[in-house]
Amino acid sequence: MDDRTREYLKGRFGDYYRRASPALPPDANLREWGHIPWTPGSGTTMLRHQSLYDLGDVDTFFADNAPRHAYFSAARYDDPGASTMSGKEWRSADLVFDLDADHLPGVDPDATSYPEMLAECKGALRRLLDFLDDDFAFDDLTVVFSGGRGYHVHVRDEDVRELDSEARREVVDYVRAIDLDTDGLIRTVSERGTTKRVLRTEGGWGARVHEALIEYADDLRDMDEDDARERLMELDGIGEGRAETILGAFERNPTAVREGNVEAGGPGVRRLVSALAARVTATDTAPIDEPVTTDTRRLIRLPGTLHGGSGLVVTPIERDALDDFDPLRDAVPERFVGREIRIETDVDRTVELNGERVRVEPGRNAVPEFAGVFLMARGEARKAPER
Repeated sequence: MDDRTREYLKGRFGDYYRRASPALPPDANLREWGHIPWTPGSGTTMLRHQSLYDLGDVDTFFADNAPRHAYFSAARYDDPGASTMSGKEWRSADLVFDLDADHLPGVDPDATSYPEMLAECKGALRRLLDFLDDDFAFDDLTVVFSGGRGYHVHVRDEDVRELDSEARREVVDYVRAIDLDTDGLIRTVSERGTTKRVLRTEGGWGARVHEALIEYADDLRDMDEDDARERLMELDGIGEGRAETILGAFERNPTAVREGNVEAGGPGVRRLVSALAARVTATDTAPIDEPVTTDTRRLIRLPGTLHGGSGLVVTPIERDALDDFDPLRDAVPERFVGREIRIETDVDRTVELNGERVRVEPGRNAVPEFAGVFLMARGEARKAPER
């Protein structure tokens, strides 16, 4: 990044912070603080090991320093400003989840547009929240658009704060269905002296597989018999005979499917359940970034600050507003709306922000400031002289 571009962005970030007041997290005085300034050259320097006392008045700090990126620790410490991690004396930590569009299965960052990546990431976020709400029943959750390519979720329930890295890894493994015991999704029950095996339909992965089984059975009933048989035979371990048995069982005893009974239909149904479990765990997981969740001393972006790689706001989102939240509109700083600037670029591309499609071509372009800041922050444009 050249000097003119860097100084322009730093100045405009400072203008933003003179009118913005980032909200502090709970127990802010117990957390470590860090930031990356607008360092000359291609590298970046993280300044960390700071306490809230070291920053002084937070609003003044941000207005005067206009950091490129700003962070706080998920952890709480006795001495957050100590220069070594051991000297900080760890107390507890929030449970933090990070979803990054670059890491989503099936998303090629080189072939997928920024709006498409964010849409995919929002879908992954919904799946993650389903786990946190339904499977773990967490109460104190904060959802945040990272300002870049994804979302953060901060869990601050008291019973998770003292979990060590291994316990947090178990949470990650569950959400990502790593080494999931599919046999454990089935339990044995006794009824009138007879034992039978049924899916654990009360919640968790068992309930997800059960829902898939019901949907699959309903689809088969709506199909022509030959088509239904062929669809079943596409699954490993199910030949024509087992397919006939499964279809007959589904037709004669639809209640058994609703109850999660995997005995009705014999081994074929159990083989079907196993195949559906593999399918569900492949599609319903939330591909969270494991190192972020397992790191009990992690620094995470401060909501209300600007992301130095996009110029967008790190935006907290109310749960009931999540469906309507559009990061390409709602995270655009108002401070950067309403004026044009001149930029130089070597690329030919279209930027979709703030409800506008802005086309830039190689050379000098006059563009809305929010689009220019976005391109300059990403290293795809330079600030041109205004005259």
